[in-house]
Amino acid sequence: MSSTLKSHYWAAVFCTAAVALTSAAFADDAFGPMAAPAAAQSFKLGPLQLIALRDAQFVVHNDGKTFGSEADVATVGSLLKASGLPDDRVTLSVNALLVRAEKRVILIDSGLGPAVHGALMASLAEGGVAPDEVTDVLITHSHFDHVGGLADAGGKLVFPKAVIRMSTAEWAWMKSQPDAAALVKIIDGHVQTFTPGAPIAPGVTSVALNGHTPGHVGYEITSGKQSLLDIGDMAHSWVISLKKPQWTMQFDGDKATAMATRKATFARLAKSHELVFSPHFPYPGVGHVVADGDAYTWVPEVP
Repeated sequence: MSSTLKSHYWAAVFCTAAVALTSAAFADDAFGPMAAPAAAQSFKLGPLQLIALRDAQFVVHNDGKTFGSEADVATVGSLLKASGLPDDRVTLSVNALLVRAEKRVILIDSGLGPAVHGALMASLAEGGVAPDEVTDVLITHSHFDHVGGLADAGGKLVFPKAVIRMSTAEWAWMKSQPDAAALVKIIDGHVQTFTPGAPIAPGVTSVALNGHTPGHVGYEITSGKQSLLDIGDMAHSWVISLKKPQWTMQFDGDKATAMATRKATFARLAKSHELVFSPHFPYPGVGHVVADGDAYTWVPEVP
């Protein structure tokens, strides 16, 4: 990856002027983007074969800003501790999802890339998938932990035969971000856009999940009577986002809209019992959202 892409990593990840993450903020090696072992977990959705792919993880401080700014550090810490987690940090996985649909090999999001500890290529290899087999890369949104793996260390396309798909609004926004300019130059000419709600591939439909970025979407995968929703960054923490969906999250560009989307989508998922894939919930990120009073609980499903 070029030095330009590496130097703009944090800005491209969070992409809002309100997020001022500096190298000093993550001086402790226990925080920031971290390597995770490669993994590829295959499972079936009806006749479709899906593979949950591990890329990396983030560890962020419980700093009273990232999660639950309406509350305080102690309240957020107590919520984490009640779920058996350390109260001073929030750990987020970075996962991607692969779908084999007829003659298409579809990758949803591309992770961080090798310059920032991304293990997606090794995970794909474990799943028996070569980069030139991928026909489509579907992007939920253009924060760097979802698009960083589109380019290799030399600034070349990782998936040379793939069409890169993202919503029209997201591509326009990505092109407007100075920190994304180097990656935009690499992928320009390979991007096809769509309006949310459009079918993308056999059994795969885009779903507007507004608020995180201007064109953020999820992807609904349907096979027979079964379905799965890849929620992208509609939620981040498997504890905080579900227990307190009304709390804002620093990385959301439009916090009020993102909160409303999160609450409405969780309510729908809890009622439908639809399978969920979350890029940031603990690997493999597959499970169900279950109502728990006025809140929700994440129930992992081991494929």
